[in-house]
Amino acid sequence: MIPLSVLDLSVVTTGTKPAAALRNSIDLARHVDGLGYVRYWLAEHHNLASVASPAPDVMIGQIAAVTNHIRVGSGGVMLPNHAPLVVAERFKMLEALFPGRIDLGLGRAPGTDGATAYALRSRLDRREGDDFLERLHELILWQTREFPSGHPYHNVVAMPDDTPLPPIWLLGSSDYSSELAAQVGMGFAFAHHFASHDAIDAMVHYRNRFQPSAWSASPRAILAVAIITADTDEEAEKLATSFDLNRLRRDRGQYLPLPSVEEALAYPYTDSERTSMLRNRSRLFVGSPATVQKTLQPLIDASKPDELMVITAVYDHEARKKSYSLLAEAFGLAMQAA
Repeated sequence: MIPLSVLDLSVVTTGTKPAAALRNSIDLARHVDGLGYVRYWLAEHHNLASVASPAPDVMIGQIAAVTNHIRVGSGGVMLPNHAPLVVAERFKMLEALFPGRIDLGLGRAPGTDGATAYALRSRLDRREGDDFLERLHELILWQTREFPSGHPYHNVVAMPDDTPLPPIWLLGSSDYSSELAAQVGMGFAFAHHFASHDAIDAMVHYRNRFQPSAWSASPRAILAVAIITADTDEEAEKLATSFDLNRLRRDRGQYLPLPSVEEALAYPYTDSERTSMLRNRSRLFVGSPATVQKTLQPLIDASKPDELMVITAVYDHEARKKSYSLLAEAFGLAMQAA
């Protein structure tokens, strides 16, 4: 069976404040660590009422400290928001503290709106246009220490200098991202849960164009998918109504906390809203474990990921934990000793 991982946004609900959402993330990480999930990634989002965590590096340290087996990483660090040296230092520290258990996933997007992105970057060295490649190159140079003689950074060392950067993954939702990951020879994680680009095309393109590098001798591909499962199809569909309403509001620019099932069921949907909800369901797999496996399998067969990374956003924290438990059983994950 294919390995499973977790992508966690530390989702805020109308009944769970941000501080509680962060504690729920730690609780969920402990839970899936024992279920046999191989990876737990935290996202970076800013100024969103629906997402509690703007600092994945802080959460990574907290979660790695209370788990035993699972790899913990960023899904991802939005590199244009940060000085590459700061990213190098923080993730080398994490790797030193939790050797062999840290991942560094990098994204190109700001993870927020324009005004907040400006506030995040206003004190950084502002470069014109999309400077992701330039920042990625600089991040790599902090690892290789190959700044040329005479360069201002030639004698600057990213500490701790006896620890390498953890494995780097490039995140994406487009053909550009898959092409870049293939060219630089790094791992690639595709965000099927919100991408408009075809996941199969991106994943196949990445594998076909991959160039071996010092980072990886062969392609490593993760497919991130949104899944809500429960004991029955009917129960899972009921849980998913919160997602439906939340996504409908997001499409209008309303990034609100995740609503309860009761609020979602009582909402007076128009015909056009119901059409939009059905369209958004193409990015979400809902049902019993057997139903989810059946609907997922064609995508798995065609895109050939090395790993599925699951994001489950439901109102009730215990229902979310159960969803991951049911998936672990369905996909034959091996339980881990404490």
